[in-house]
Amino acid sequence: MIRYALKCDQAHDFEAWFGSSSDFDDQAGRGLVECPFCGSHSVQKAIMAPAVSGARKADPGSDVAAKMQTLMMTAAREVRAHVEANFDYVGDTFAREARDIHEGKSEKREIYGEATPAEVRKLKDDGVPVSALPDAPPDPSKVN
Repeated sequence: MIRYALKCDQAHDFEAWFGSSSDFDDQAGRGLVECPFCGSHSVQKAIMAPAVSGARKADPGSDVAAKMQTLMMTAAREVRAHVEANFDYVGDTFAREARDIHEGKSEKREIYGEATPAEVRKLKDDGVPVSALPDAPPDPSKVN
């Protein structure tokens, strides 16, 4: 895994993990890398200092980082579970359903499903409130 510092064309800084350098290039080229703040797909690598390990003792801050990672994974798992339990799954008709609800053509209800990056951009451009659902993190009891 490799962690990149990223920056969108609106100057938002954020980090993301990728399996390899080529994974970032592939995903960015296909429009799959999105700024979590504004949704921009114009994202590029930012300058960052490499993490270099040495012979020193473990950084006590690494324990804090591990705890933060656990908290974030737990939160993502809980958000996803809440949405799956309380929202209507509409599959690949998500963009149409979200637009119909927004325009008052369908009954207001909470939905989730799949949409292409282009569909999501069009919905956002048209003022339809949408947000990406976090991927379900792996179950910690099933990870080595």
